[in-house]
Amino acid sequence: MAAIAAALLFHTTAASAATTDCPLRDAPFSVDSPLLDVLLSPAAHAIVDRETPTLINPLPLHLQKLDAAAFAAILTLRIVAKSKALDLTKLDAALRAEPVTPADRHARCARYDDDPLTTLPRAGKPALLIFQKITGFRDGPSVDAGERALRAIAARKGWTVVVTDRGGAMTAATLNQFDAVVWNNVSGDVLTLRQRAAFRQYIEQGGGFIGIHGAGGDLAYFWDWYTDTLLGARFKGHPTNPSFRDARVQVDRADGITRGLPPSWSMNDEWYSFFASPRATDATVLLTLDETSYAPVGGGASIAMGDHPIAWKRCLGEGRVFYSAIGHRPETYADPNNQRFLEQSIAWAAKRGTTQCRNGREVPAQ
Repeated sequence: MAAIAAALLFHTTAASAATTDCPLRDAPFSVDSPLLDVLLSPAAHAIVDRETPTLINPLPLHLQKLDAAAFAAILTLRIVAKSKALDLTKLDAALRAEPVTPADRHARCARYDDDPLTTLPRAGKPALLIFQKITGFRDGPSVDAGERALRAIAARKGWTVVVTDRGGAMTAATLNQFDAVVWNNVSGDVLTLRQRAAFRQYIEQGGGFIGIHGAGGDLAYFWDWYTDTLLGARFKGHPTNPSFRDARVQVDRADGITRGLPPSWSMNDEWYSFFASPRATDATVLLTLDETSYAPVGGGASIAMGDHPIAWKRCLGEGRVFYSAIGHRPETYADPNNQRFLEQSIAWAAKRGTTQCRNGREVPAQ
């Protein structure tokens, strides 16, 4: 059964170049491993069933799927056990004692790729790379609507756009041909160690980043720099039953990105909460949510933040970073205020605004 499951998981990447520098290739099994890696290992799975038989088996089937994009890739046993009040000390020790085999390493690396970008931008025009490799939760309508909106913005601006779902696009030679990279609802750990290094260098040396909704909405992350430095906030949850709610979006400050927006407006979307405000990591907050306009409750518990940023920007070295948690429902991309906001944020990230980033600070463009 495990061999069949692994074949089902990896058939979509059979043509991809083999990767060996995936981030967790040699990491010991633990309660903080991606749940997917535990499910793919018969030995690790058996340890969990033996030590905590009520942990995995009762999970809904969609959380146990081994597809190319799997929710289990953004879960850990610790997260799963959170609501069960289980002591995981013995389980963690048993998992860490289990050897990581060559088959385990192959399975862990199979969801990464080294496929190069074959379509390059046209010279002489501002260029956007729309990146949408997903190994975690993939909401097709969100991704498709986001891509259509981004293409429409680029067409209006006369920019060139290249779309890829291949991590192999993250090389210095490729990235340096683009003014900004958009992570369109990206979920899951998607870059190898070399790709991480190339992407980080691109940002810190002057590239632009735009993250949309799911690019900041995973329950578990395995790249601290991305979550804590680039984004500067960790996802806590969103309302449930229902997930989508009307809420009032508020402009937090006058800025080139918020130019022309009303002081507030109402939208219906899946509203993210974060464990801490990105203000604590020196982000410039652009939009907040009025928590009196909806009920920030998820899984029966409060996920209220008080001060509730929903979109922000920052300078990271010479680079420009923007993130908006708006964008699960396709209809949000047709909202005129959100369209304007997204268009102006991309212009800023792509060095088409009135400011620039120098040594981590935003200064007037020269």
